[in-house]
Amino acid sequence: MSSRPKILCLAGSLRKDSLNKKLVKVAMAAAQDAGADCTYVDLKDYPMPIYDGDIEAESGIPENGKKLKKMLKEHQGLLIASPEYNSSISGALKNFIDWTSRPEPGEKSIECYIGKVAGIMACSPGALGGLRGLVTLRSILGNISVLVVPEQHALSQANDAFTEDGKLKDEKNQKAVANIGKRVTSLTKAILESELVAKS
Repeated sequence: MSSRPKILCLAGSLRKDSLNKKLVKVAMAAAQDAGADCTYVDLKDYPMPIYDGDIEAESGIPENGKKLKKMLKEHQGLLIASPEYNSSISGALKNFIDWTSRPEPGEKSIECYIGKVAGIMACSPGALGGLRGLVTLRSILGNISVLVVPEQHALSQANDAFTEDGKLKDEKNQKAVANIGKRVTSLTKAILESELVAKS
């Protein structure tokens, strides 16, 4: 086992020009600079039906759900940018969590989430920047045994917040989002190193 963290990065939006996709890439770049191996995944590339227990009983977890679960198992950390839909998280993000949290034969419940470290953020053209949705996301992740770092950021007026090269125009916002990526990296690395010591 390596002590170099692997972090899965995603946004809860399917839209091609999503502001939250841009936002999570800011945190991802900082995590990479801090020594993490990052994988960006676009949920639009992994379409799945809305979670339905009848579908699961008849045919199991969808193939794309299995692919996403495999990626989750291969990473120790998560960076998630969550758009706010009606004061909560998006249906796409909730559906991703619902399907990937389902156990396959021989697995424990929520196996691919237990012990993960996550950093969360949001952005919106509105005044609150998606803040209300982060409350829901933090609660969901905490309930499935994910350690969510205290640092988070909700970026308001995000439609005019990014430079052409994907950075944030405002230095304070850039630093705050980058800090989430660095924090997830450092905490994940510390956990991995402690596990290595315990096994030595």
